[in-house]
Amino acid sequence: MVTVRLTMLCATATPGGPDRVLENESVVTAVRAALPPYTRALRAPSTRCARIAGALAVDATPEETLRDLDYGAWDGRPLRDIAAADPHGLSAWLTDPEAAPHGGESVARLCDRTAAWLAALPGGPVLLAITEAAVIRAALVHALAVPARAFWQLRVPSLSTVTLTLRDGHWTARLTPPSVPRRLPPTAGESAPGTGLPLPAGRERLCLAGRP
Repeated sequence: MVTVRLTMLCATATPGGPDRVLENESVVTAVRAALPPYTRALRAPSTRCARIAGALAVDATPEETLRDLDYGAWDGRPLRDIAAADPHGLSAWLTDPEAAPHGGESVARLCDRTAAWLAALPGGPVLLAITEAAVIRAALVHALAVPARAFWQLRVPSLSTVTLTLRDGHWTARLTPPSVPRRLPPTAGESAPGTGLPLPAGRERLCLAGRP
Protein backbone atom coordinates (compact mmCIF):
# COMPACT_ATOMS: atom_id res chain seq x y z
CA MET A 1 0.00 0.00 0.00
CA VAL A 2 1.34 3.44 -0.99
CA THR A 3 2.33 5.70 1.91
CA VAL A 4 2.85 9.42 1.30
CA ARG A 5 4.05 12.00 3.82
CA LEU A 6 3.99 15.65 2.83
CA THR A 7 4.72 18.69 4.98
CA MET A 8 3.52 22.04 3.61
CA LEU A 9 5.04 25.28 4.94
CA CYS A 10 2.80 28.35 4.61
CA ALA A 11 4.59 31.21 2.87
CA THR A 12 1.69 33.65 2.68
CA ALA A 13 2.58 37.17 3.80
CA THR A 14 0.68 38.66 6.72
CA PRO A 15 1.54 41.60 9.00
CA GLY A 16 4.72 40.39 10.67
CA GLY A 17 4.71 37.40 8.31
CA PRO A 18 7.60 35.64 6.58
CA ASP A 19 8.89 38.61 4.59
CA ARG A 20 9.88 40.42 7.79
CA VAL A 21 10.12 37.60 10.30
CA LEU A 22 12.79 35.79 8.30
CA GLU A 23 15.04 38.85 8.52
CA ASN A 24 15.70 37.73 12.12
CA GLU A 25 18.39 35.04 12.27
CA SER A 26 17.10 33.54 15.53
CA VAL A 27 13.65 33.17 13.98
CA VAL A 28 15.13 31.57 10.87
CA THR A 29 16.93 29.08 13.09
CA ALA A 30 13.73 28.30 15.00
CA VAL A 31 11.67 27.78 11.83
CA ARG A 32 14.38 25.60 10.28
CA ALA A 33 14.63 23.49 13.44
CA ALA A 34 10.84 23.01 13.50
CA LEU A 35 10.77 21.49 10.01
CA PRO A 36 10.39 17.69 10.11
CA PRO A 37 12.93 15.52 8.27
CA TYR A 38 12.37 15.33 4.50
CA THR A 39 14.07 13.72 1.53
CA ARG A 40 12.88 16.10 -1.20
CA ALA A 41 11.75 19.73 -1.17
CA LEU A 42 9.45 21.55 -3.59
CA ARG A 43 8.21 25.14 -3.69
CA ALA A 44 5.69 27.26 -5.49
CA PRO A 45 7.20 29.30 -8.35
CA SER A 46 6.61 32.68 -6.65
CA THR A 47 9.42 35.01 -5.67
CA ARG A 48 8.26 34.87 -2.06
CA CYS A 49 8.56 31.09 -1.86
CA ALA A 50 12.00 31.26 -3.47
CA ARG A 51 13.11 33.84 -0.87
CA ILE A 52 11.79 31.76 2.02
CA ALA A 53 13.43 28.60 0.74
CA GLY A 54 16.69 30.52 0.44
CA ALA A 55 16.42 32.01 3.93
CA LEU A 56 15.83 28.54 5.37
CA ALA A 57 18.65 27.02 3.29
CA VAL A 58 16.17 24.60 1.71
CA ASP A 59 17.12 23.41 -1.78
CA ALA A 60 13.59 23.38 -3.18
CA THR A 61 12.62 22.58 -6.77
CA PRO A 62 9.98 24.90 -8.30
CA GLU A 63 6.68 23.09 -8.89
CA GLU A 64 4.18 24.88 -11.13
CA THR A 65 1.15 23.04 -9.70
CA LEU A 66 1.89 24.57 -6.29
CA ARG A 67 1.34 28.10 -7.64
CA ASP A 68 -0.96 30.37 -5.67
CA LEU A 69 -4.62 30.93 -6.50
CA ASP A 70 -4.94 33.22 -9.53
CA TYR A 71 -6.74 36.31 -8.20
CA GLY A 72 -7.20 37.81 -11.68
CA ALA A 73 -8.07 41.53 -11.66
CA TRP A 74 -7.98 41.55 -7.84
CA ASP A 75 -4.31 40.58 -7.61
CA GLY A 76 -2.36 43.02 -5.45
CA ARG A 77 -5.42 44.95 -4.23
CA PRO A 78 -6.31 45.39 -0.54
CA LEU A 79 -9.46 43.49 0.35
CA ARG A 80 -11.18 46.61 1.68
CA ASP A 81 -10.85 48.22 -1.77
CA ILE A 82 -12.34 45.16 -3.44
CA ALA A 83 -15.23 45.15 -0.96
CA ALA A 84 -15.95 48.80 -1.75
CA ALA A 85 -15.73 48.38 -5.52
CA ASP A 86 -17.43 45.00 -5.95
CA PRO A 87 -19.23 43.88 -2.77
CA HIS A 88 -21.49 41.43 -4.60
CA GLY A 89 -18.56 39.85 -6.42
CA LEU A 90 -16.59 39.50 -3.20
CA SER A 91 -19.58 37.95 -1.43
CA ALA A 92 -20.02 35.44 -4.26
CA TRP A 93 -16.32 34.57 -4.20
CA LEU A 94 -16.37 33.90 -0.44
CA THR A 95 -19.52 31.76 -0.53
CA ASP A 96 -19.54 30.00 -3.92
CA PRO A 97 -16.45 27.87 -4.73
CA GLU A 98 -17.33 28.00 -8.43
CA ALA A 99 -17.37 31.81 -8.56
CA ALA A 100 -14.50 33.76 -10.12
CA PRO A 101 -15.72 37.37 -10.32
CA HIS A 102 -12.12 38.59 -10.62
CA GLY A 103 -11.66 36.68 -13.88
CA GLY A 104 -8.97 34.45 -12.38
CA GLU A 105 -9.23 31.04 -10.83
CA SER A 106 -12.16 29.79 -8.76
CA VAL A 107 -11.65 28.06 -5.43
CA ALA A 108 -13.16 24.91 -6.92
CA ARG A 109 -10.58 24.86 -9.73
CA LEU A 110 -7.75 25.38 -7.25
CA CYS A 111 -9.07 22.48 -5.16
CA ASP A 112 -9.28 20.28 -8.25
CA ARG A 113 -5.71 20.92 -9.41
CA THR A 114 -4.35 20.49 -5.90
CA ALA A 115 -6.26 17.22 -5.44
CA ALA A 116 -4.91 15.93 -8.76
CA TRP A 117 -1.37 16.81 -7.68
CA LEU A 118 -1.80 15.02 -4.35
CA ALA A 119 -3.23 11.95 -6.07
CA ALA A 120 -0.18 11.76 -8.36
CA LEU A 121 2.42 11.93 -5.56
CA PRO A 122 4.59 8.82 -5.46
CA GLY A 123 4.96 6.81 -2.28
CA GLY A 124 8.31 6.70 -0.57
CA PRO A 125 9.96 10.14 -0.57
CA VAL A 126 9.14 12.36 2.42
CA LEU A 127 8.27 15.70 0.86
CA LEU A 128 8.47 19.32 2.02
CA ALA A 129 6.50 21.88 0.00
CA ILE A 130 6.78 25.64 0.50
CA THR A 131 3.66 27.30 -0.85
CA GLU A 132 0.92 29.83 -0.17
CA ALA A 133 -1.97 29.39 2.24
CA ALA A 134 -4.58 28.98 -0.52
CA VAL A 135 -2.85 25.86 -1.85
CA ILE A 136 -2.58 24.41 1.66
CA ARG A 137 -6.29 25.08 2.25
CA ALA A 138 -7.07 23.29 -1.00
CA ALA A 139 -4.91 20.34 0.07
CA LEU A 140 -6.79 20.17 3.37
CA VAL A 141 -10.13 20.21 1.56
CA HIS A 142 -8.99 17.08 -0.30
CA ALA A 143 -7.30 15.32 2.61
CA LEU A 144 -10.18 15.92 5.04
CA ALA A 145 -12.80 15.13 2.37
CA VAL A 146 -14.74 18.30 3.19
CA PRO A 147 -16.76 20.35 0.70
CA ALA A 148 -14.94 23.12 -1.15
CA ARG A 149 -17.26 25.53 0.68
CA ALA A 150 -15.15 24.86 3.78
CA PHE A 151 -12.09 26.40 2.06
CA TRP A 152 -12.31 29.78 3.80
CA GLN A 153 -12.95 28.16 7.19
CA LEU A 154 -9.51 26.52 7.22
CA ARG A 155 -7.08 28.85 8.94
CA VAL A 156 -3.43 28.38 7.96
CA PRO A 157 -1.18 30.89 9.78
CA SER A 158 1.93 32.28 8.14
CA LEU A 159 4.97 29.98 8.62
CA SER A 160 2.83 27.22 10.13
CA THR A 161 3.21 23.71 8.75
CA VAL A 162 0.59 21.15 7.80
CA THR A 163 1.70 17.54 7.55
CA LEU A 164 -0.48 15.28 5.39
CA THR A 165 -0.01 11.53 5.59
CA LEU A 166 -1.63 9.02 3.23
CA ARG A 167 -1.74 5.50 4.64
CA ASP A 168 -4.03 2.62 3.65
CA GLY A 169 -5.89 4.95 1.31
CA HIS A 170 -6.77 7.49 4.00
CA TRP A 171 -5.28 10.93 4.64
CA THR A 172 -4.57 12.39 8.06
CA ALA A 173 -3.58 15.99 8.72
CA ARG A 174 -1.61 17.69 11.48
CA LEU A 175 -1.20 21.46 11.85
CA THR A 176 1.85 22.81 13.67
CA PRO A 177 1.51 26.49 14.62
CA PRO A 178 4.43 28.80 13.85
CA SER A 179 7.00 29.23 16.63
CA VAL A 180 7.52 32.88 15.68
CA PRO A 181 5.83 36.20 16.59
CA ARG A 182 2.47 36.70 14.88
CA ARG A 183 3.23 40.40 14.43
CA LEU A 184 6.42 42.42 14.51
CA PRO A 185 6.53 46.08 15.61
CA PRO A 186 6.85 48.56 12.73
CA THR A 187 10.35 49.55 11.74
CA ALA A 188 11.51 53.16 11.75
CA GLY A 189 9.41 55.25 9.40
CA GLU A 190 6.84 52.49 8.91
CA SER A 191 3.29 52.73 10.19
CA ALA A 192 1.56 49.74 11.71
CA PRO A 193 -0.34 47.73 9.10
CA GLY A 194 -4.12 47.74 9.05
CA THR A 195 -6.14 44.75 10.09
CA GLY A 196 -7.98 44.43 6.80
CA LEU A 197 -11.64 43.69 6.30
CA PRO A 198 -13.13 41.49 9.05
CA LEU A 199 -14.94 38.46 7.68
CA PRO A 200 -17.75 36.41 9.24
CA ALA A 201 -16.89 34.48 12.40
CA GLY A 202 -14.57 31.55 11.84
CA ARG A 203 -12.93 32.98 8.72
CA GLU A 204 -9.37 34.22 8.58
CA ARG A 205 -8.86 37.86 7.68
CA LEU A 206 -7.75 38.17 4.08
CA CYS A 207 -5.36 40.44 2.26
CA LEU A 208 -4.65 40.12 -1.42
CA ALA A 209 -2.08 42.92 -1.44
CA GLY A 210 1.64 42.38 -1.77
CA ARG A 211 1.82 38.85 -3.19
CA PRO A 212 5.07 38.82 -5.26
